[in-house]
Amino acid sequence: MASGATLATLFSACGGSPTSPSGTASMLGVVPGQFTGPGVQVAVAGSALADPGGAVLVESNAGVFLLARTSANGFSAVDAICSHESCTITGTDGAIYVCPCHGSRYNRNGQVVAGPAKASLRQFPTTFTDGVVTIAL
Repeated sequence: MASGATLATLFSACGGSPTSPSGTASMLGVVPGQFTGPGVQVAVAGSALADPGGAVLVESNAGVFLLARTSANGFSAVDAICSHESCTITGTDGAIYVCPCHGSRYNRNGQVVAGPAKASLRQFPTTFTDGVVTIAL
């Protein structure tokens, strides 16, 4: 069994946890996405996506995605599975997505801004019509 000191060493070696007292990440809101075959549809109204700068975690039968509103009609969608050890990314720190497991940080386009992750998140094209974002798969 690992001691508390050993666990602390393991966490600090991986960059710490953003959910620790020194972490700055807040939890993303979670919204449902409806799988439609060619993509996942997400209603914008009533979520953090209603305004530019907002971001959510989208849960669907086709997978989990990080979706951010980048402008009045623009959105970015990336895979929500961390490229480091496959944890679901659930946190945000301003315009940065934060993995709760080891603290990897990604920008809204899924590019790594701080490790331990080394690979970017997969990006998906989006369209926006009548208050609904479609993440193309």
